[in-house]
Amino acid sequence: MTCPPAADLASRCDQLRSLHRPGAPLLLPNAWDVATARAVVAAGFPVVATSSGAVAATLGYEDHEGAPADEMLAAAARIARGVDVPVTVDAEAGYGMRPAELVAALRGVGAAGCNVEDTDHAAGGLRDPDHHAEWLGEVRRAASEDGYGLVINARVDVFLAPLLAGAGPGTQDELVPEALRRAQAYLEAGADCVYPIGLWETDALRHFISEVGGPVNVARFPQAPSLAELAALGVARVSWGTLLYREAMARFQEQLGSRQT
Repeated sequence: MTCPPAADLASRCDQLRSLHRPGAPLLLPNAWDVATARAVVAAGFPVVATSSGAVAATLGYEDHEGAPADEMLAAAARIARGVDVPVTVDAEAGYGMRPAELVAALRGVGAAGCNVEDTDHAAGGLRDPDHHAEWLGEVRRAASEDGYGLVINARVDVFLAPLLAGAGPGTQDELVPEALRRAQAYLEAGADCVYPIGLWETDALRHFISEVGGPVNVARFPQAPSLAELAALGVARVSWGTLLYREAMARFQEQLGSRQT
């Protein structure tokens, strides 16, 4: 199976975009290779999303752009060739590519959509939101000039540091204004959806969703509300990130241990 021809890719972009419905979220259990992508499709999910963390791990690298871009994109291409549904690719922070270069690479692998995040992995910390919005706008323009309906999911990373540091309750609502400032700038620049990864407190989520003015992706962390509650809040997209990969590896290790007794 080869990457979809232009007409098919355009149809897949349209299909992916149409599935972002606030209140009836698109569910994306993230895959990391062709086998897991095909399992996602066989289970009835209409779209395959990749997980950069899981893909990098299977290639022997760390997440956060620890893997070479060409290897990550080659893995994405195999997944897109291996299924007959839209594939949205976790493109991390864009691998240092110029916008037109990134767009050409995503089109070349057959991606109907992509995640791009506002973390600067080379420098550490978050990118300036105005500069990142400008970069996203250039990605959108490059795709539009190529007649490519790429669905852009702009990740907002302001909640990650407190989450990883184990910060207690109350911190998330304090970060919502900054998250909204970034998300609204990204939507205005041409993003189709925004992804405040790590935002899971119900009141903070409600605040963010009510004011952002566009579709919202939420990560299916264990602390997050149920899928029914997320739908009631108006979430348009739910993704599992590396969670399924981690669970699968834990089960694999458990099975290996049982073979030794």
